[in-house]
Amino acid sequence: MIIKDNVFVVTGGARGLGFEIAKDIASQGGKLALIDLNQEGLDEAVEKLREFGVEVRTYAANVANETHVVATFDKIQEDFGQIDGLVNNAGITRDALLVKHKNGVTKKMTFEAWQQVINVNLTGVFLCGREAAAKMVENDRKGVIVNISSISRDGNIGQSNYSAAKAGVAALTATWGKELARYGVRCGAVAPGFANTEMVKTIPDEVLDKIKGEIPLRRLAEPAEIAHTVRYVIENDYFTTRTIAIGGGMQV
Repeated sequence: MIIKDNVFVVTGGARGLGFEIAKDIASQGGKLALIDLNQEGLDEAVEKLREFGVEVRTYAANVANETHVVATFDKIQEDFGQIDGLVNNAGITRDALLVKHKNGVTKKMTFEAWQQVINVNLTGVFLCGREAAAKMVENDRKGVIVNISSISRDGNIGQSNYSAAKAGVAALTATWGKELARYGVRCGAVAPGFANTEMVKTIPDEVLDKIKGEIPLRRLAEPAEIAHTVRYVIENDYFTTRTIAIGGGMQV
């Protein structure tokens, strides 16, 4: 797919990896519909993207809320007249061990922590993917959906919720790629390792140093490197159903 003049929806687009992906798309001349809960962050993102001279519109919405998602994609279709791509990036972490034991079980991962991550990282991907696919198919647009999974999809200590959600994202990707191919809609996923984003910066320094030591390339990914991989999926018209891991050689 040629990015220039096509319309791309990026969820979680106000900051971090989502903004870097949006910036990369804008640098190639793509039009942007940014979805995020944080309207202030969205406004800041628009200002930063002005230099590229592309159309950018923002939509404050909760990707885990079906009513919000349906209304938002209806509005994007109305505003732009087309949807050509979706990058399902919005995500959160609520890390905790399943159980913690010291002279008895002292702590368990809460249901709230489980449900919050599943709601945003899996249900949100489903809802946005469904609505984007529906718009593409209804309007005969040969589009692309790029889901952001994680190398943690294979399991990671302290991330039962996050790992389960990201494994689900990889499964959705394979399923949608097969289902939507008949309409000319592709679906691929990118599974980053630890990247230099706000989310990772919340990890204590001593833990982060240990993580870097386990990465064969001995450093975190830069968000621009992840965005470059997303662009590959968008631009390569023969890529679909698969998940590309980009973790500097690290497998958790």
